[in-house]
Amino acid sequence: MLEQLFSSKTRVKLLRLFLNNPAQPFYLRELARKLGTQLNSVRREIDNLESVGIIKSINLEETEQSTKGGKEKAGSKKYFLADTDFILYPELKALLLKAQLLLEKNFVSKIEKLSQLKLFILTGIFVGLEGSQTDLLLVGMINRKTLAKIVRDFEREIGRSVNYTAMSYQEFKYRQDITDKFLYDILEGRKIVVVDKTAKAS
Repeated sequence: MLEQLFSSKTRVKLLRLFLNNPAQPFYLRELARKLGTQLNSVRREIDNLESVGIIKSINLEETEQSTKGGKEKAGSKKYFLADTDFILYPELKALLLKAQLLLEKNFVSKIEKLSQLKLFILTGIFVGLEGSQTDLLLVGMINRKTLAKIVRDFEREIGRSVNYTAMSYQEFKYRQDITDKFLYDILEGRKIVVVDKTAKAS
């Protein structure tokens, strides 16, 4: 959807990355690596975004390890980050959030189709909890290779990492029985339950 509005997938990926991480500076090669996009394409879109005022550039001092074990200055490197003072920043952030909700819906739909899920919970970044140990809890028979690919593709789309936990139903029951803290933090915390067939499985 955003690709149609902004006419460039690379531009949309950059916007997501910068707006989701407003205080985080990135350098060109780092951006190309994170987005899986050619450096020239990233450089072109960075120039576009900077000329409009959505992002700004800063120079940060680089350090390197000396032979004596200390750190020495090795010059500065140009970094880019979101300009939160940009006049349309709140509107862009809101638009990004709405578009991300559509992406999340598609993401959840893909995971629901994975094998035989007995429990599927969204937590962490999906419910506004930053720094959680996990963002997804999946219980059941899961094709982990397919799951990893789905999550990786979603991470590229939203420009941030997603932590997930997958376990068999047997492991889930064992953790329940021993009152595992990690599991109960999820079950009793803020969450969205997408699938829950654990009662039927008991």
